[in-house]
Amino acid sequence: MVAAADRGRHARHTGAVSRRDWRRRTQVQLTTLQAEDNEMATIAFIGLGNMGGPMAANLVKAGHKVVAFDLVEASRAQAKADGAAIAESAAGAVKGADVVVTMLPAGKHVLGVWNEVVPAMTKGALIIDSSTIDVESARQAHALAAKHGVLSVDAPVSGGTGGAKGGTLTFMCGGDDKAFAASKPVLENMGKKIVHCGGAGAGQAAKICNNMILGISMIAVSEAFALGEKLGLSHQALFDVASTSSGQCWSLTSYCPVPGPVPTSPANNDYKPGFASALMVKDLTLAQDAAKAAGAATPLGQHAQEIYQAFDRAGQGGVDFSGIIKHVRGLAGK
Repeated sequence: MVAAADRGRHARHTGAVSRRDWRRRTQVQLTTLQAEDNEMATIAFIGLGNMGGPMAANLVKAGHKVVAFDLVEASRAQAKADGAAIAESAAGAVKGADVVVTMLPAGKHVLGVWNEVVPAMTKGALIIDSSTIDVESARQAHALAAKHGVLSVDAPVSGGTGGAKGGTLTFMCGGDDKAFAASKPVLENMGKKIVHCGGAGAGQAAKICNNMILGISMIAVSEAFALGEKLGLSHQALFDVASTSSGQCWSLTSYCPVPGPVPTSPANNDYKPGFASALMVKDLTLAQDAAKAAGAATPLGQHAQEIYQAFDRAGQGGVDFSGIIKHVRGLAGK
């Protein structure tokens, strides 16, 4: 037998988190956490696409028991190869789970899955949705969870597929304090920054606002480089000036839309996503829908939506969103 103190020292040295430590950190007594000290949480993960698959894999790497489900056979096969158990249905995946995570395309999919799985969950368990959806659907999902005695958090992400694979995502969380405290140690296995933005739907609101800024700023940076090209400026010269003065922003310094200045940007890999332009259209449309519902004026957000929609209609939806510079260049003379 290993003494409790030795087990604690071992956990600290290896980076593992025991179930007892998990409960203490969250300060929430989830009724389903009743196993041995060194057993990790049982987590159901539904939605194993480009983002969900790597996120589930990181939960496996952290030592959790992951039971996964997706409608796509290839996604299920990859999750199995990554160490997850595969359920025959979404409802089957959540039975006995301490935590459920969903990563799905849109609000209608989230509500459809939650209506199926929440009634099958143990009361007092936790469900986290990391999809990017409209605020109203997120609030409806929270209400459904509360009706069945389940804790809930909306926790959309930023960081793209690279962040999902590397476990460096940012999670923007909405939900009450108790639910957020329960979610944080789980989310820390998949991301580096976990932010509590407020009550139900606040995570989605933060994600929508953030990505509206991102879409607008990428177009602005692209316009500047397109103008600089016409004026005879080299890409490096413009980058060296703007990245260290008032024009600096993430779209420039981390995701520069021209090859060269930022070697890791998609511009150096033929604009392979990353974050696809079709997803930017989705997020900018969510922002416009939210602005109309809230009575907010977002003229630049609306114009950014129109520009990305035109890029998408031109068959470029699968191109990284920084590829919008190609569309901007094409506007010259029109």
